Amino acid sequence: MKLRVYCGSRPGARPIYVEQAAALGRLLAERDIALVYGGASIGVMGAAADAALAAGGRVIGVIPRALAEKEVAHSRLTELHVVDSMHTRKAKMAELSDAFVALPGGIGTFEELFEVWTWLQLGFHAKPVSLLNTAGYWDGLLAFLDHARDEAFLNADHRKLLQVGDTPEALLATFAAWQAPTARRWVGPGET
Repeated sequence: MKLRVYCGSRPGARPIYVEQAAALGRLLAERDIALVYGGASIGVMGAAADAALAAGGRVIGVIPRALAEKEVAHSRLTELHVVDSMHTRKAKMAELSDAFVALPGGIGTFEELFEVWTWLQLGFHAKPVSLLNTAGYWDGLLAFLDHARDEAFLNADHRKLLQVGDTPEALLATFAAWQAPTARRWVGPGET
């Protein structure tokens, strides 16, 4: 299995973000799950990759040429794909991955999370999409998503597609319990 990890190129304000990213990296290595990520050696990204590598895991990075220097491409990965654009990066990582998780991060993490969740909702893939809710980082977003569902802008079934784990172990349990949606169709306005 290969898990695509979306996360920040910054370490965040609290040490727990880096600590939990490292814990996830180690757990992936222990369970022989490859980590697929943005290819940087800094921030939450670097912590997850470094921990997985130190535990003997496989780590696959995909980074656009323009970001290779800015985000400091990791030099010790199992594989590093340097690509021509962000679009190519996202497509390559989606192709390489069997599941997706967002750790704490910024607007790049948000954008990639929502894109891959949208692809799931539209039936473009049937892979699990989850959040690692370290120290309640995603609580505000989850409350907003429930509000969007309650206000009928987000279908309840589509809301349920986004899974949440508060620890790396709980996160991996969501994948074990995952049942891919079957025979779904797009639900338009006024439909259920």
